[in-house]
Amino acid sequence: MASTSTDTANRPKLGPSPFSVPADLPKLPEVPGTDPTRCVLDSFRIAIAKSVADALELTIEQVYQGVDYGKKGEDFTVALPRFRLPGKVDDLAKKVIDKFQPDDWVESVTHDRAFLHFKCRTATLNRLILDQIHALTYDTESKQPEYGANSIGEGKRVVIEYSSPNIAKSFHVGHLRSTIIGAFLANLYKACGWDVLSLNYLGDWGTQFGLIAVGFEKYGSQEALEKNAIQHLLEIYVKVNADAEKDPSVREQAAAWFKRMEDGDEEALRNWRVWRELSIKKYEEEYARLNVHFDEYTGESMVGAQTMETAVKKLHEMGLIEEDNGALRVNLEKYKLGKAVVRKRDGTSIYLTRDIGAAIERHEKYKFDKMIYVVAAQQDLHLQQFFKVLSLMGYDWADKLEHVNYGLVLGMSTRKGTVVFLDQIIREAASVMHEQMRKNEEKYKAIEDPEKVALEIGITGIKIQDMAAKRINNYTFNWERMLSFEGDTGPYLQYAHVRLSSIERKNPELLPLPAPSKLNLDSLIEPQAREIVFLLGSYPDVVKTALKTHEPSGIVTFAFRLSHAISSAWETVIVKGEQDKEKAKARMALYLAARDVLGAALRLLSIKPLERM
Repeated sequence: MASTSTDTANRPKLGPSPFSVPADLPKLPEVPGTDPTRCVLDSFRIAIAKSVADALELTIEQVYQGVDYGKKGEDFTVALPRFRLPGKVDDLAKKVIDKFQPDDWVESVTHDRAFLHFKCRTATLNRLILDQIHALTYDTESKQPEYGANSIGEGKRVVIEYSSPNIAKSFHVGHLRSTIIGAFLANLYKACGWDVLSLNYLGDWGTQFGLIAVGFEKYGSQEALEKNAIQHLLEIYVKVNADAEKDPSVREQAAAWFKRMEDGDEEALRNWRVWRELSIKKYEEEYARLNVHFDEYTGESMVGAQTMETAVKKLHEMGLIEEDNGALRVNLEKYKLGKAVVRKRDGTSIYLTRDIGAAIERHEKYKFDKMIYVVAAQQDLHLQQFFKVLSLMGYDWADKLEHVNYGLVLGMSTRKGTVVFLDQIIREAASVMHEQMRKNEEKYKAIEDPEKVALEIGITGIKIQDMAAKRINNYTFNWERMLSFEGDTGPYLQYAHVRLSSIERKNPELLPLPAPSKLNLDSLIEPQAREIVFLLGSYPDVVKTALKTHEPSGIVTFAFRLSHAISSAWETVIVKGEQDKEKAKARMALYLAARDVLGAALRLLSIKPLERM
């Protein structure tokens, strides 16, 4: 189990960008909140804002906020009514157009009703965007994060709690969403300069462990436990629950056992510790397959009894507790949040008490600037009660807590129709992919480890299906859609990356390729090439937006848009067969930049981009 230092001196520093805007371009003013060394399109937006601001006597900052991405083939659009200036929109537009001078940043402006559309200089776009991607992707010496990263969170720490399965219950599909979304957020915050601490807060405490302990005495096997702890404990749990249905005294024995655990009875805790350790070992294997890593495994059991005791005492002293038949509750009805139980009738702690204690201890230990809980939307009320109680207790850091919620996965079952654990879904997805790959014998032979590749494609299919829509939406799990190589699926994205990766293998005579600044990028004149370049330039903005919304779907949508644009370009922007070697090299540089950015997007989504499949 990894433990993480809280020393702020260890926080990552992104350092200066290895890319800078060339001095031979028209000088632009600096605008707060922009960083052209990491997002080239900031420069073009500043140039547009300057031309509008000069003509309409506004500040560049005022106009910059209104420079939006254009629709239907326009680069950038400014909606004039947003500035609330006196006079007719047509007259304002005429002022801007009359004063406009094309330069190396912006080549034209057109007026359409209330809008001004601006077109960036293609040669400058090609040069700067490909140069920047190359600099940020290949600057290995200073270990820069890849293209799309930024320093928004420089010097800040975020704790992200996600996945959080229950010990002794198999990792089922319900935990999948929390795991995938949480891993994405951890990668996203790292890419934006935050010091990230990933926590897996295990459900490793509670009356169910009393039940398992009672069941273990009757049904337990040491051999079966060591072979697959989670599976064996689950079998025991199912059997003892069936017993409890018939005989109410089983639940009483379980409650008494858990009370002994809460009281620190060593004999009652001994087996539980073994189960916990073996379960974590098994989970680590599951997470490694999913390309997910935690800095720390913690759990409900690790919350200090003293911390919880002090918290309940404080709530008492503040007059926030009311008693109900021996149970203790916090009345939150005036906030429309009902009544929150903080202690059960038998005196044992409950989920909410442990959450409160854990938050207090984490703030002490990690001094976070933000703490995110990735938990299903069914728990919305619980999280609202939890945050409100901390706020009423006077903790000023309570407003640094955030709940990132998500909807349900519906109809997730094996192809035979039975409800499943994640392990079965992954195995089945990998096996279907393996069969698909075998159909092309020549390509299959070229793959070093086909089973591993099949597993990665299967996992990509699962993850992309999960992250393609807004996270709050429920979605219906669909095997055919998930595993198809056509349309917007995970395998399609991997295929796009593999095709881009094959360009160097298929055109060895063009290698080694010089840096983009040494190439004739003016030859990239096809509309398809320009569309790819502009999309690549927008990626840092896509990352920045994802940080605001906590939505993986924005990154997925970008990856599909880029893959479609590349697919449209293959026939016209050719490399193999192009007679002009300089033109072929410029095109290859474009496709390699696209490969690097598509790879960066996939890694952000915790997906390993493949080179062959």
